[in-house]
Amino acid sequence: MTSSLKHRNLPSLLLQARESIMGHTRPHLRKNGLSDQQWRVLRALGDGQQLETGQVAKDAYLLGPSLTGVLTRMERDGLIQRNKDPADQRRTVVSATDQGLELVKRLSREIAQHYADLEITYGKGKLVELYKLLDELIALERQ
Repeated sequence: MTSSLKHRNLPSLLLQARESIMGHTRPHLRKNGLSDQQWRVLRALGDGQQLETGQVAKDAYLLGPSLTGVLTRMERDGLIQRNKDPADQRRTVVSATDQGLELVKRLSREIAQHYADLEITYGKGKLVELYKLLDELIALERQ
């Protein structure tokens, strides 16, 4: 029986690509006691800025209930701090601590090596084109 689908399963392929890349990143994260979700939060806060929790959820691709647990563990571990927004006490803002920022800096250096290796083996031009195509696809699907 042949499939009537004319296209490959793009969401599945994108997930497979993500898992392939994360297969190189996760050991670095686990060595430092981080989950994928915690790393995404730290990356969102890695420039030292303070973000409202809703923006952290958006930037880290986490749902609100999941974010609450992730932030609780990260605060306990001294990686982030939560405060009331001075402009609106009903809102909470999150920032990385010095410990969290140092972890982002160190892990980013380690992970950058994989990207450098990928650039060599896959090719810089192909990698640039892949980024461009993914950016275009994301923009298209957001319309």
